Amino acid sequence: MKTVVAPVALGLALAAGPAFAQAQAPKPATPAPAPAPAAAAQAAPAPVFPQGAKVAFINIQRIAGESSEGKASTSRVKALNDKKVAELSDKQKALQASQQKLQQGGAVLSDQARGQLEKEVERLQVDIQRFTQDAQAEVQELQQELQKDFQAKLVPVINAVAAEMSLHLVFSQVDSGIVWGDPGLDLTGEVIRRFDAATTKAPAK
Repeated sequence: MKTVVAPVALGLALAAGPAFAQAQAPKPATPAPAPAPAAAAQAAPAPVFPQGAKVAFINIQRIAGESSEGKASTSRVKALNDKKVAELSDKQKALQASQQKLQQGGAVLSDQARGQLEKEVERLQVDIQRFTQDAQAEVQELQQELQKDFQAKLVPVINAVAAEMSLHLVFSQVDSGIVWGDPGLDLTGEVIRRFDAATTKAPAK
Protein backbone atom coordinates (compact mmCIF):
# COMPACT_ATOMS: atom_id res chain seq x y z
CA MET A 1 0.00 0.00 0.00
CA LYS A 2 1.30 3.43 -0.90
CA THR A 3 2.22 5.52 2.08
CA VAL A 4 0.54 8.91 2.25
CA VAL A 5 1.99 11.61 4.44
CA ALA A 6 -0.30 14.49 5.26
CA PRO A 7 1.18 17.79 4.06
CA VAL A 8 2.96 19.52 6.87
CA ALA A 9 2.24 23.20 7.36
CA LEU A 10 5.76 24.36 8.08
CA GLY A 11 4.94 27.83 9.20
CA LEU A 12 7.92 27.24 11.42
CA ALA A 13 8.58 29.28 14.41
CA LEU A 14 12.24 28.74 13.68
CA ALA A 15 12.71 29.82 17.21
CA ALA A 16 14.25 32.66 15.34
CA GLY A 17 13.66 35.16 17.99
CA PRO A 18 11.85 38.40 17.27
CA ALA A 19 11.74 39.87 13.82
CA PHE A 20 13.98 42.89 13.42
CA ALA A 21 13.18 45.49 16.04
CA GLN A 22 14.43 49.01 16.60
CA ALA A 23 15.50 48.34 20.14
CA GLN A 24 16.47 45.30 22.07
CA ALA A 25 14.15 44.67 25.00
CA PRO A 26 15.91 43.99 28.30
CA LYS A 27 16.03 40.35 29.18
CA PRO A 28 13.75 39.43 32.08
CA ALA A 29 15.40 38.05 35.16
CA THR A 30 15.57 34.28 35.00
CA PRO A 31 13.79 32.75 37.97
CA ALA A 32 15.65 30.14 39.95
CA PRO A 33 14.70 26.65 38.78
CA ALA A 34 12.30 24.84 41.06
CA PRO A 35 13.72 21.74 42.71
CA ALA A 36 12.88 18.61 40.76
CA PRO A 37 10.41 16.31 42.49
CA ALA A 38 11.82 13.09 43.86
CA ALA A 39 9.68 11.06 41.47
CA ALA A 40 11.48 12.65 38.52
CA ALA A 41 14.72 10.98 39.57
CA GLN A 42 13.63 7.83 37.82
CA ALA A 43 13.07 8.38 34.11
CA ALA A 44 9.72 7.18 32.82
CA PRO A 45 9.88 4.41 30.24
CA ALA A 46 9.75 5.58 26.64
CA PRO A 47 6.29 5.27 25.07
CA VAL A 48 5.90 2.29 22.75
CA PHE A 49 4.41 2.74 19.30
CA PRO A 50 1.05 0.88 19.28
CA GLN A 51 1.26 -2.29 17.27
CA GLY A 52 -0.67 -2.08 14.02
CA ALA A 53 -1.24 1.69 14.25
CA LYS A 54 -1.50 3.40 10.87
CA VAL A 55 -1.40 7.02 12.02
CA ALA A 56 1.11 9.06 13.99
CA PHE A 57 1.89 12.67 14.76
CA ILE A 58 4.92 14.94 15.09
CA ASN A 59 5.57 18.32 16.68
CA ILE A 60 7.05 20.56 13.98
CA GLN A 61 7.95 23.35 16.40
CA ARG A 62 9.86 20.92 18.58
CA ILE A 63 11.75 19.63 15.55
CA ALA A 64 12.64 23.20 14.59
CA GLY A 65 13.78 23.96 18.13
CA GLU A 66 15.71 20.78 18.90
CA SER A 67 17.17 19.58 15.61
CA SER A 68 20.67 20.60 14.53
CA GLU A 69 19.28 22.11 11.32
CA GLY A 70 16.69 24.13 13.22
CA LYS A 71 19.24 25.43 15.71
CA ALA A 72 21.61 26.43 12.90
CA SER A 73 18.83 28.33 11.14
CA THR A 74 17.89 30.06 14.38
CA SER A 75 21.50 31.15 14.89
CA ARG A 76 21.72 32.59 11.37
CA VAL A 77 18.56 34.64 11.75
CA LYS A 78 19.58 35.86 15.20
CA ALA A 79 23.05 36.87 13.96
CA LEU A 80 21.54 38.94 11.14
CA ASN A 81 18.95 40.45 13.47
CA ASP A 82 21.60 41.41 16.04
CA LYS A 83 23.79 42.94 13.31
CA LYS A 84 20.96 45.11 12.03
CA VAL A 85 19.97 46.19 15.55
CA ALA A 86 23.58 47.27 16.23
CA GLU A 87 23.74 49.24 12.97
CA LEU A 88 20.42 50.92 13.74
CA SER A 89 21.65 51.83 17.21
CA ASP A 90 24.64 53.65 15.70
CA LYS A 91 22.34 55.60 13.37
CA GLN A 92 20.04 56.54 16.26
CA LYS A 93 23.02 57.78 18.27
CA ALA A 94 24.09 59.99 15.35
CA LEU A 95 20.57 61.39 15.12
CA GLN A 96 20.42 62.08 18.84
CA ALA A 97 23.79 63.85 18.71
CA SER A 98 22.60 66.13 15.88
CA GLN A 99 19.31 66.85 17.65
CA GLN A 100 21.14 67.69 20.86
CA LYS A 101 23.54 69.96 19.03
CA LEU A 102 20.62 71.75 17.39
CA GLN A 103 18.79 72.21 20.68
CA GLN A 104 21.84 73.38 22.62
CA GLY A 105 22.96 75.75 19.85
CA GLY A 106 19.96 78.01 20.28
CA ALA A 107 20.67 81.58 19.34
CA VAL A 108 24.42 80.91 19.12
CA LEU A 109 24.13 79.19 15.73
CA SER A 110 23.88 81.24 12.61
CA ASP A 111 20.85 80.83 10.39
CA GLN A 112 22.96 78.94 7.89
CA ALA A 113 24.43 76.57 10.50
CA ARG A 114 21.01 75.98 12.04
CA GLY A 115 19.54 75.26 8.60
CA GLN A 116 22.29 72.76 7.85
CA LEU A 117 21.74 70.97 11.16
CA GLU A 118 17.98 70.80 10.58
CA LYS A 119 18.58 69.26 7.16
CA GLU A 120 21.02 66.79 8.72
CA VAL A 121 18.43 65.77 11.31
CA GLU A 122 15.80 65.28 8.61
CA ARG A 123 18.23 63.25 6.51
CA LEU A 124 19.11 60.99 9.43
CA GLN A 125 15.44 60.47 10.28
CA VAL A 126 14.65 59.41 6.71
CA ASP A 127 17.75 57.20 6.64
CA ILE A 128 16.69 55.45 9.86
CA GLN A 129 13.17 54.88 8.55
CA ARG A 130 14.44 53.38 5.30
CA PHE A 131 17.09 51.32 7.07
CA THR A 132 14.47 49.88 9.43
CA GLN A 133 12.21 48.88 6.56
CA ASP A 134 15.07 47.33 4.59
CA ALA A 135 16.37 45.47 7.64
CA GLN A 136 12.94 44.05 8.43
CA ALA A 137 12.60 42.85 4.85
CA GLU A 138 16.09 41.31 4.88
CA VAL A 139 15.47 39.40 8.11
CA GLN A 140 12.09 38.16 6.89
CA GLU A 141 13.59 37.10 3.57
CA LEU A 142 16.25 35.06 5.35
CA GLN A 143 13.60 33.45 7.57
CA GLN A 144 11.52 32.46 4.54
CA GLU A 145 14.57 31.11 2.73
CA LEU A 146 15.61 29.00 5.71
CA GLN A 147 12.07 27.73 6.28
CA LYS A 148 11.85 26.62 2.65
CA ASP A 149 15.21 24.85 2.91
CA PHE A 150 14.21 23.31 6.26
CA GLN A 151 11.03 21.90 4.76
CA ALA A 152 12.85 20.52 1.71
CA LYS A 153 15.19 18.58 4.01
CA LEU A 154 12.62 17.51 6.61
CA VAL A 155 9.80 16.16 4.43
CA PRO A 156 11.88 13.29 2.93
CA VAL A 157 12.81 12.20 6.46
CA ILE A 158 9.14 12.14 7.49
CA ASN A 159 8.30 10.21 4.32
CA ALA A 160 11.00 7.64 5.07
CA VAL A 161 9.86 7.10 8.66
CA ALA A 162 6.22 6.81 7.57
CA ALA A 163 7.08 4.31 4.84
CA GLU A 164 9.15 2.14 7.18
CA MET A 165 6.32 2.02 9.70
CA SER A 166 3.62 1.49 7.02
CA LEU A 167 1.71 4.55 8.14
CA HIS A 168 -1.25 6.00 6.28
CA LEU A 169 -1.16 9.46 7.86
CA VAL A 170 1.26 11.62 9.82
CA PHE A 171 -0.34 14.61 11.52
CA SER A 172 1.24 17.85 12.64
CA GLN A 173 0.36 17.94 16.33
CA VAL A 174 -0.07 21.71 16.48
CA ASP A 175 -1.68 22.34 13.09
CA SER A 176 -4.15 19.45 13.26
CA GLY A 177 -5.50 20.47 16.64
CA ILE A 178 -4.95 17.10 18.30
CA VAL A 179 -6.38 17.25 21.80
CA TRP A 180 -5.06 13.87 22.93
CA GLY A 181 -3.10 11.04 21.38
CA ASP A 182 -1.37 7.92 22.58
CA PRO A 183 2.17 9.08 23.51
CA GLY A 184 3.51 6.14 21.53
CA LEU A 185 2.13 7.72 18.35
CA ASP A 186 4.43 10.74 18.78
CA LEU A 187 7.32 10.21 16.36
CA THR A 188 8.91 13.60 16.97
CA GLY A 189 11.99 12.20 18.72
CA GLU A 190 12.58 9.62 16.00
CA VAL A 191 12.20 12.23 13.26
CA ILE A 192 14.66 14.55 15.01
CA ARG A 193 17.18 11.69 15.30
CA ARG A 194 16.81 10.78 11.62
CA PHE A 195 16.81 14.45 10.57
CA ASP A 196 20.06 15.16 12.42
CA ALA A 197 21.63 12.07 10.88
CA ALA A 198 20.56 13.15 7.39
CA THR A 199 21.68 16.78 7.68
CA THR A 200 24.86 16.47 9.75
CA LYS A 201 27.91 16.11 7.55
CA ALA A 202 30.29 13.32 8.38
CA PRO A 203 33.71 14.57 9.60
CA ALA A 204 36.42 14.65 6.97
CA LYS A 205 38.83 11.75 7.15
